[in-house]
Amino acid sequence: MTDRTKTNGARWAAVIWAVGVLAVLAALPLVANGRLPARLATHWGDGAPDGSMPLWAAALFPALIWAVLVLSLAFAGRRGGSPSGAWVGAVLLSGGVFLAGTQASIVRANLDRADWKDAGSVGTGVVITAMAAVTAGILGRLAGRRAALPATPGQPAGGDVMEIPAGERRVWLARTSNPWLHLTAALTGLVAVAAAVAAAGGLLIGMQWALITPFAIASLLVLACSSVQARVTEAGLEVSFGPLGWPVRRWAARDIVSARSETRSPAQVGGWGYRLSGLGTTVMLRSGECLVIHPSKGPEFAVSVDDAERGAALLNALCSNQQTDA
Repeated sequence: MTDRTKTNGARWAAVIWAVGVLAVLAALPLVANGRLPARLATHWGDGAPDGSMPLWAAALFPALIWAVLVLSLAFAGRRGGSPSGAWVGAVLLSGGVFLAGTQASIVRANLDRADWKDAGSVGTGVVITAMAAVTAGILGRLAGRRAALPATPGQPAGGDVMEIPAGERRVWLARTSNPWLHLTAALTGLVAVAAAVAAAGGLLIGMQWALITPFAIASLLVLACSSVQARVTEAGLEVSFGPLGWPVRRWAARDIVSARSETRSPAQVGGWGYRLSGLGTTVMLRSGECLVIHPSKGPEFAVSVDDAERGAALLNALCSNQQTDA
């Protein structure tokens, strides 16, 4: 079995796991609806229940937490040098096991109770769940390491070098956007706005921030990764994100060893948005041509923009001039 096949299998397994956990979290209270009180005990203090939620909220809230966690993993990078697949696998497995186990413990404690204040204890269930989550996290990290893409060995060759006549200055600019990510940002933003309106109308008393905040944060994160602009000047490479051009990443020309154009796909780098893998960091908004730089320090950086070959050629010329002047 090839490394690519293993990686694709791991990604499909992660998708199936994410959807399955989401279904379990939402369905558990609804399936046992006939044996549960109108409000479910959801918080315990000193061994006794001291907080509750309506049944629909008890089903929605943990599912929402899980959805935000999965969405964050899909669009956020991480620091460090270990394979990203190992980190993602650990978080997905441990987080899913912990949330599902906790939800099962809450439902079990409320079964056949007339009032949420009469709910049983969840102490033993939470302890067992925590132990299972730690074990699952370790297994997920090991599995993710095996599925991670291998890092590119050695220093890759750079692309073409543009000839710049004496006395001339050249600038290269490219921009890419992903309409599906724009739509995702709009939908999550609408949910946050709807929740805020419902809270203002008194329909979400006691849990409005728990519902509004995750969707608002998710909307901003997705929006920041939905478009990108790359610019090459004498100063080096500047990559700005989102409709407002912020945040911005910059590399000085003297800090770039080489640049090239390379074809990449979401399957190679682990999905859409800001991705980290064995190939380094990739801003993947559409499959195809990418501008790839090899910095003097740190992993490679790639961004999916049109006319990447010309941008790489100009960047190589500027880098050569910087090294010659030094």
